[in-house]
Amino acid sequence: MSIAGIYLFLALLSVISVAAACIKARRLYWMVPVYFFLAWLCGELALLHLIWQVSLTALLAFFGALSEPLAQVGLGFFALSWLGLVYLHCQSMDTPRHLRPALKRALGDDYRFDIPAERRKLLRDDIRSQDWLRPFHFKRDGVQQHRDIAYGDAGKRNLLDIYQPDEAREGGFPVLLQVHGGAWLIGEKEQQAKPLMYHMAQRGWLCVAINYRLSPKAAFPAHIIDVKKAIAWIREHVSEYGGNPDFIAITGGSAGGHLSSLAALTPNRSEWQPGFEEVDTSVQAAVPLYGVYDFRDRHGIRGEMSMSDMIAEKVIQCSQADNPELWDMGSPLSHVAADAPAMFAIQGTHDSLVWVEEARVFVDALQNVSNQPVAYAELPGAQHAFEIFHSVRTDHTVNAIGDFLEWTHARWQRE
Repeated sequence: MSIAGIYLFLALLSVISVAAACIKARRLYWMVPVYFFLAWLCGELALLHLIWQVSLTALLAFFGALSEPLAQVGLGFFALSWLGLVYLHCQSMDTPRHLRPALKRALGDDYRFDIPAERRKLLRDDIRSQDWLRPFHFKRDGVQQHRDIAYGDAGKRNLLDIYQPDEAREGGFPVLLQVHGGAWLIGEKEQQAKPLMYHMAQRGWLCVAINYRLSPKAAFPAHIIDVKKAIAWIREHVSEYGGNPDFIAITGGSAGGHLSSLAALTPNRSEWQPGFEEVDTSVQAAVPLYGVYDFRDRHGIRGEMSMSDMIAEKVIQCSQADNPELWDMGSPLSHVAADAPAMFAIQGTHDSLVWVEEARVFVDALQNVSNQPVAYAELPGAQHAFEIFHSVRTDHTVNAIGDFLEWTHARWQRE
């Protein structure tokens, strides 16, 4: 293929990716993974795509390679793509317009003044271009990492990492537990939420990221048992790393959003705490992102796009008809109650893997009964897994989560 042909191919690919990121598609069937991948990388890295495309075009123009008809057609497609990329970047820049009002609705207009002044000065409204222009640069000064600590007896799947601030904190570090996603089938503790964990660790939080047993080798409820086992480990051992075992917040995305919300809503459930039934597994706050909240799809939101076949075959390993109680117990929506901890749920409107309507149903049910604040933010244009690496949207979201966690911890200290 000639240089002009390659240029045209890249231009067409870019236009398709931009269209995928802009369009809220639903019933795509086997095309969902392709659509998700293109929309995800294009939407979160819009300005970086624009930079390399303009740079490539300038280079070809310098060498006279744009004079060929195929290249000129490609230039037209790239120009259309650039308009879309600018739109996507601007959409990401508007993320605080959806996060801040969500926090104010749940916590109060002046919620920041409920946070002690010495903590309030650590909150951030701005983001740094040097961060989102280097999306996979995660490490930050002032944070040390302890890797592969065993919290259970399931080998590699029962290991955790700790992100510990260098400087001690009076009263100990509040703890943030991160549960990775991956459809309950894949995923590692090193792969997700690093922007959030390093951000919070720099500000005096001790962050714990865990592996847990995966399907199909392990069937549900093994996953949630491991999450609760990790909470039990934190209660017993986190003080050895300067953490305060009395304050634990939990977060996670996708399957991690399911497990973190489920853990938050089912404290001290003895059947999910075999061998450690007496340990307190309650958490003080939860931040689920694009989580699966209803195994049963009881409201028929997904219809023929339901995940029930995969869940029945791989995850729970039985049908709803065979064990309806287990399917119900595994759904966070079944456990909404007045005594739920404070929660901040975040969902992208364009999520093609977990639909925004599912989050709306869960949050609405929880807000109707919970005695604690329930904040909910929908991020226009955001895809699934949007916060795995640094981006404009990710870094604004991390700032907002920091606000929520500081507020919940400050309120807990006053009680």
